[in-house]
Amino acid sequence: MTQPIRIKDHEKDARLVRARVVFGAILVVALLGVLIARLYFLQVIQYDYHSTLSENNRVHVQPIPPTRGLIFDRNGVVVADNRPSFSLSMTRERSGDWQQILDVIVEVLQLTPEDRVIFEKRMKQGRRPFEPVPILFELTEEQIARIAVNQFRLPGVEVVAQLVRHYPQGPHFAHSVGYMGRINEKELKTLDPVNYSGTHHIGKTGIERFYEPELHGQVGYEEVETNARGRVLRVLKRTDPVPGKDIVLSLDIKLQEAAEMALGGRRGAVVALDPTTGEVLAMVSQPSFDPNLFVTGISFKAYAELRDSIDRPLFNRVLRGLYPPGSTIKPAVAIAGLDAGVVTASSRVFDPGYYMLPNYDHKYRNWNRTGDGFVDLDTAIMRSNDTYFYDLAHKLGIDRLSAYMGKFGLGQKVSLDMFEESPGLMPSREWKRATRRQAWFPGETLILGIGQGYMQATPLQLAQATALVANKGIWNRPHLAKTIEGEKPVDENPIADIVLRDPSDWTKVNHGMQQVMHGARGTARKAAVGAQYRIAGKSGTAQVVAIKQGEKYDRSKVQERHRDHALFVGFAPADDPKIVVAVMVENGESGSGVAAPVVRQVMDAWLLADDGRLKPEYGGPPSSTEVTAREE
Repeated sequence: MTQPIRIKDHEKDARLVRARVVFGAILVVALLGVLIARLYFLQVIQYDYHSTLSENNRVHVQPIPPTRGLIFDRNGVVVADNRPSFSLSMTRERSGDWQQILDVIVEVLQLTPEDRVIFEKRMKQGRRPFEPVPILFELTEEQIARIAVNQFRLPGVEVVAQLVRHYPQGPHFAHSVGYMGRINEKELKTLDPVNYSGTHHIGKTGIERFYEPELHGQVGYEEVETNARGRVLRVLKRTDPVPGKDIVLSLDIKLQEAAEMALGGRRGAVVALDPTTGEVLAMVSQPSFDPNLFVTGISFKAYAELRDSIDRPLFNRVLRGLYPPGSTIKPAVAIAGLDAGVVTASSRVFDPGYYMLPNYDHKYRNWNRTGDGFVDLDTAIMRSNDTYFYDLAHKLGIDRLSAYMGKFGLGQKVSLDMFEESPGLMPSREWKRATRRQAWFPGETLILGIGQGYMQATPLQLAQATALVANKGIWNRPHLAKTIEGEKPVDENPIADIVLRDPSDWTKVNHGMQQVMHGARGTARKAAVGAQYRIAGKSGTAQVVAIKQGEKYDRSKVQERHRDHALFVGFAPADDPKIVVAVMVENGESGSGVAAPVVRQVMDAWLLADDGRLKPEYGGPPSSTEVTAREE
């Protein structure tokens, strides 16, 4: 059966077409509305956001590290400056496979596998994103040329010109000025990430570390336009960095050299102060080292040699060396006895060559085994009589003795701007109970009175204690910075002056110290022969190893490094002190025979003119120009 032929319904088809057209038109309009809404959202509502993203792809902010402040001695001689140097840096994020790039660098520059290890270690250190990391310093012209020829193989690697720290005086100021080194991960966490952007080195020791904020300055910025490859096309905006402040030290390079020559290559320390201001005039710790080795990174071998040397050149003996002060503290003990009223200047003690506590049979020996007979304060200081000071310490007692020595700065940090200083140790009854869990014994007070026993002090503390005697109790804390950008450093935590019941006690002790140098029986009179000025001084000998009761010190039976340390402190001119000097010679044995001549040479270098006569400002004859002016 055949199907009927369907008649086409044109009206129905027309309605269907119209419906589809309307639906399509509505869909197109809706999509167009969504597109317009999206464009409006992106172009109007989020304009600031996307324009910033665009600018960040095109414009980059680059830090400009500030120029570090210079350091001068008191006469304007540069002791720390900045010199141009070319370094090789790598930005890890722009280098892709940076491990492979390091291999290319080693190949191109013909370096050793050890250098490759150092480079990798530096790249793995903590850093900020997209910050270039210096991996090789002080490039030669040949190395720069090799990098330029192979630049296409080294993405993210560039040669950068920068200023690096340089110490033109070498070892002379290594322990006072200190040195700079690369910022490590621990330091990176504590530093201001903004101000130290682009800075890779920081002060590690000495003045460089203590005055780091002043020397560093403030970072600057540069907005630059770059292309897709990161190449700078132009500078859009620049904010100049603020350079670090220049520091003038109180140190004098001529006096520094004179002190080093006076030590004569022996292990030891010399520190010279101006008692009226607290300025450190010289600060020597021997042996020393070249601080330039640390600036751009010292080799493992070179550092191991310094670190493992038996002479310890890295050790700052002036600030960290702890030694029994020996008889150098006897002037301070004498002041304590006079002020406490337990003795007077005329009080006498009979010295048979030893001292015995009541009801004890132990003999505390005087260095002069035959004894000095009856001695008063003046003679006790002049002869450095141990028996007198045993008796004086016993009368004072440990509590008063410890309290008075604390007033002289023993057992505490005394400096104003020396980061590494050790506080030393001034023992007390409470200290021994807390650390040794033992009671304090009377015999320990006796040996404390002659600077032995538990007591430990640095050469700087001994110099400051002597300066207090010279300055009649006025505290001027030792400091290395004379001016910072023209301004003097301020002591925000001053220490109280020593006020005595009878101020004339200072003069009495001063006279006894003069007798040490100029008295007929003075222990260091040989060191004062020919002096054009009066010197007040005190020798000391610090035991390194103990000697049994009744035995004598025999240097032939003692190893060189186990022999006694030689110490001497003094000031001059005695009636108007302008310089205080403390000397410690390790294993020098004799304070008066070895250390005293060093003090004399340092004083001569400061107080005498080139013609060998006392300078006019210290009481010497007027210069020829002054004479001419008077005649006119």
